[in-house]
Amino acid sequence: MTREPRDAPQFYLTAPSACPYLPNRQERKVFTHLIGERAGRLNDVLSHGGFRRSQTIAYRPACESCKACVSVRVPVADFIRTKSFRRTLADNTDVASEMRTATPTSEQYSTFRAYLDQRHADGGMADMTVLDYAMMVEDTHVNTRLVEYRLTGQGLPVNRQGEGPLIGVSLTDILADGLSMVYSFYEPGMAERSVGTLMILYNIERTKALGLPYLYLGYWVDGSRKMAYKGRFLPQERLGPNGWDRVEK
Repeated sequence: MTREPRDAPQFYLTAPSACPYLPNRQERKVFTHLIGERAGRLNDVLSHGGFRRSQTIAYRPACESCKACVSVRVPVADFIRTKSFRRTLADNTDVASEMRTATPTSEQYSTFRAYLDQRHADGGMADMTVLDYAMMVEDTHVNTRLVEYRLTGQGLPVNRQGEGPLIGVSLTDILADGLSMVYSFYEPGMAERSVGTLMILYNIERTKALGLPYLYLGYWVDGSRKMAYKGRFLPQERLGPNGWDRVEK
């Protein structure tokens, strides 16, 4: 009789619930726990297979009648900076980014809270407290970092560390074959700077600098305006039934 290893992951299926991306649809997810010494290796394997991480849970859609959620990653060596992307970078030459340990701060939560209130007031994360935010950042058994984005220049207010205003944060996992942007948020008053786009562009360059081939962006959802922006970062690879398929346009 074949026996599975005692530490083999166990997978579970959620009950149906309302889809957050497409109207009048139900979603289900398959998930497992990312805990202990195996968590990092398991996160690498599952990310390659289209799973996403939330704290100590790895999950992916398992909807019976819908395949709209498609995992997307950018092969950073081939990434093309369009005119729009170059303009975003030019408009933000006064923004500096720094990858730090995954340590939550009240300054981050203030930005997180403003982002939720302005852009996702009716979403599933709308009621998250400062303790919930701390758990989102710290409750992990994998290699996780926070990337902070701050304004630089003369005459700006600074915090106790002498740093300029925080305008964005991305919670990012370091995988064996790339970086994975787990969750990002930004100061809503900075929307005209396209901070969401800027954070992806910076992480593409950071992935290159680390000598890793891919930046994982999560799910592109066909028909969802909320997720349409991910399709702009080309070329990209989308996970299909036969593996990762390259998309040029």
